[in-house]
Amino acid sequence: MATSQAAKPQRTIVVCGVPDGLVGDDIMADILMIHFQKGKNKGGDVEDIVYPTPAKGVAYITFDDKQVAENVLTKAEHSLQDKRLPADFPLKVSLYGESVFPCVSCLLDLSILRGRCILEDLVEDLKKNFPVLNFGPLHSDGHITVQGPFSAIRSLQNKLVSKIHHSPSEPGVKSARKESMTTLRPNTRPVKSDSSLEASNNFVQSTKTEGLMVVLDTDIYLYMKKFKEKPYQDSLKKCGVVSHEIRDGEVTTIYLDSDPSNPSLRSLELAQDIVENLAADLQSYLRKERRSLKSFSRAEKHKHKQAFERVSVLYPHVLVLPCSAHIDIIGTSSDVYGFTQQVNKMVG
Repeated sequence: MATSQAAKPQRTIVVCGVPDGLVGDDIMADILMIHFQKGKNKGGDVEDIVYPTPAKGVAYITFDDKQVAENVLTKAEHSLQDKRLPADFPLKVSLYGESVFPCVSCLLDLSILRGRCILEDLVEDLKKNFPVLNFGPLHSDGHITVQGPFSAIRSLQNKLVSKIHHSPSEPGVKSARKESMTTLRPNTRPVKSDSSLEASNNFVQSTKTEGLMVVLDTDIYLYMKKFKEKPYQDSLKKCGVVSHEIRDGEVTTIYLDSDPSNPSLRSLELAQDIVENLAADLQSYLRKERRSLKSFSRAEKHKHKQAFERVSVLYPHVLVLPCSAHIDIIGTSSDVYGFTQQVNKMVG
């Protein structure tokens, strides 16, 4: 069974752009199954569909055969068509892999680039360069919602920041580096805490123009802070760099600043490489499982939380993130699998 579990991510795709609220969840799951079973969509036998998911407009499709999952990815465009839907809806698909954060939904503010380029043309160019991402409509204020794999979201942001740095400034346009560190920071779901928002705004106002940043998924960041804090801080100290972090839902931005007494762009770039490499290493082997508590009674929730606390002692390198509606477990594939099996035995 453990072998089967390890192989499942290789047979699973992430589907973004699923229309929300038009039909019931069961009907939408049926529509998705029909789409991904059709030969013209390079589909095949579907083992399982997970919909809805915690991420709006996202579904997970698991096929019986790994080759089918790979074939589906080779189709240039997927358009969800069904007589039960009012229109056709473009879908973006990617392989689930073993990423702790397979899909992100974020809001980007492109207004800083107004005057440097035509935003509509920029969006069309981004769609061509990042076909795995699903782009929402561009609003008049320059905001656009983008959804897809975190790695692609990060590459998209890096491209936009680079474009700002190398675009000629227009009169009245603010400092490019400062704006790129604030305005283009992805925002996923709104932060519920008012104090968090206030802290975020205060930090934006005091951000130094010479700083650099690294964007991480929040799960990777939390795991790094829990288990890699000392090497992380030691590396920054050797570079003469200090960091400030801002968490915005699913995305965390780390801002890197030089020691004011000895500013050095080279040290900043070295620190940025160290953080990115550390995050990439974690991203390559971590997995996340989510245990939903929505349908549980108060007594059942308490029983599950007690089980998680006890099993945590047996798995010291697993990060447990309890929430009111679910509990997330983050660790290596083998640790997460063993952890969940122990919990299942305890709760019955």
